[in-house]
Amino acid sequence: MPAIDEPFQLALLGTKGKWYDHEVTVSDVTKGEAGEEGDDMAKAKKVADLIDSIYVQTWTKETDSLCEEAKKAWDELTDEQKELVEGENADPDYFGNDTGDASKDDPLNGDDIGENELLVVSFGTSFNDSRSEDIGGVEKALAAAYPDWSVRRAFTAQIIINHVNARDAEKIDNVDQALQRAADNGVKNIVVQPTHLMHGAEYDELVETLDKYSDKFESVKIAEPLLGEVGKDASISNEDKEKVAKALAEAAVKEAGYDSLEAAGEDGTAFVFMGHGTSHKANVTYSQMQTQMKELDYKNVFIGTVEGLPEETEVNAVIDAVKTAGYKKVILRPLMVVAGDHANNDMAGDDEDSWKSLFTSDGSFESVDCQISGLGRIPEVQEIYVSHAGEVID
Repeated sequence: MPAIDEPFQLALLGTKGKWYDHEVTVSDVTKGEAGEEGDDMAKAKKVADLIDSIYVQTWTKETDSLCEEAKKAWDELTDEQKELVEGENADPDYFGNDTGDASKDDPLNGDDIGENELLVVSFGTSFNDSRSEDIGGVEKALAAAYPDWSVRRAFTAQIIINHVNARDAEKIDNVDQALQRAADNGVKNIVVQPTHLMHGAEYDELVETLDKYSDKFESVKIAEPLLGEVGKDASISNEDKEKVAKALAEAAVKEAGYDSLEAAGEDGTAFVFMGHGTSHKANVTYSQMQTQMKELDYKNVFIGTVEGLPEETEVNAVIDAVKTAGYKKVILRPLMVVAGDHANNDMAGDDEDSWKSLFTSDGSFESVDCQISGLGRIPEVQEIYVSHAGEVID
């Protein structure tokens, strides 16, 4: 084959049936292919840039239109072009990942609220099934318990709100939008029930936001997060933590097919519950949950965190603890309200740094299985939120 740009002869049939010698180069022959490839990259880059433009925590007046534009540009790509989408935060999974049926979820963003609103505030998730079952499970339980209060939803993660909006055309209010919607609809009394686990950074930010709207309503009150007060050190527990520990362990044992936690232990099975972790002082909550497991004599239950804070909940420390205890089978399950990105990827993903992969590659365990299920779908956990909201409403 001639070198690039080396001349060679092609006989071309002329328009009148005559043959002509025409000197061309290899670059002429491949020009069409290169042009198509460049066009593919340009189209993919446009989508990636649009995704990156909405992968932000701040909402602007252009956000909704950018979400629509990103989806339209994505739908116009071929399957091959979609695989080329790559940006600072963009990848083919942004639109291409199947996380369930979004139509099963209710964004709870309607007007005509009435005088009393129960606003359920969550971090949020772009995983459709988890959003419907975990967050939706808590919302439905609250709506059933307090029929005189209109339940509405808000997410604190604008990045997630934008993702769901762009991919599924489902519009979820952020906290400011939800509070302004309440004010515009003449709500007098608003109770906020956060689905957060603890009094961490997200809870603190929520309190600050609520303060800005205090003069728009006759009363604004916030209920306790799931695990209640934090406490001063790892030895402190409370009734909420005990209830969550029992409910989570029971659900995990049942899904694993055992009659009891003790039976699972006798079979050499340990349960590892993975929380998020935080640099906030509330990180002691995870240590308190481990203390609670010990107080309940749950010998084969271990608490870990994605962020590795506090240090004893870091994944390698948890692996060592399970090995030292002599368990040969491991079941991983999220200690999170929602089984979203962390549960599906950080815990159960196929990447080498996922918890499933790290436990497996350690070589000390006969099996490593995962349960993709959030706390929000457990009825006993839902009842804790109902109780917390009721304390404020009453």
